[in-house]
Amino acid sequence: MAKVLYHVTMSLDGFIAGPEHSMAWMAQAPVGPQDEGMAVAKTSGAALAGRNGYEIGRQAGSELYGGAYTGPIFVLTHNPPANETNPAYTFVSGDIRPVVKTALDAAGGKDLLVLGGTVAAQCIEAGLLDELFIHVSPILLGQGVPLYRSTGPAVALEPISSKQVGRSTNLRFRVIN
Repeated sequence: MAKVLYHVTMSLDGFIAGPEHSMAWMAQAPVGPQDEGMAVAKTSGAALAGRNGYEIGRQAGSELYGGAYTGPIFVLTHNPPANETNPAYTFVSGDIRPVVKTALDAAGGKDLLVLGGTVAAQCIEAGLLDELFIHVSPILLGQGVPLYRSTGPAVALEPISSKQVGRSTNLRFRVIN
């Protein structure tokens, strides 16, 4: 069965991006080979990202998973860019529930990959996120964008696996709804 999966790299102190959404820290803490992480590209049929992640990726000229991911990318935003011509991108807005349903339908029975802390938080709060796959990088940022921010109740997680790979630790958790 297809799942909604939040896949992210995080600093040891819990940040997924530095101040002002900077990703420069990732070059300072290379995590090593990530075959398990790259496998996500093959098991995901669609991706759902936030506008900040979209902007960072486009500015860097990077593709998801180095181009290994080839499915549609839904970008949740209230302000879609006027000049995007890549047909892989679909800009959506509104309540997260119908957005996730649309993206899951587009995934064609494969997983829906969630990218970005704000989008993941919305999915968690709506009871739509099934699993978290986190690469914990050996660096302390001290500030930045946290893995999860919410004013709601605590979210219980069930550990699925933990594994050291290169310099990072891969953690998988199932969200207990």
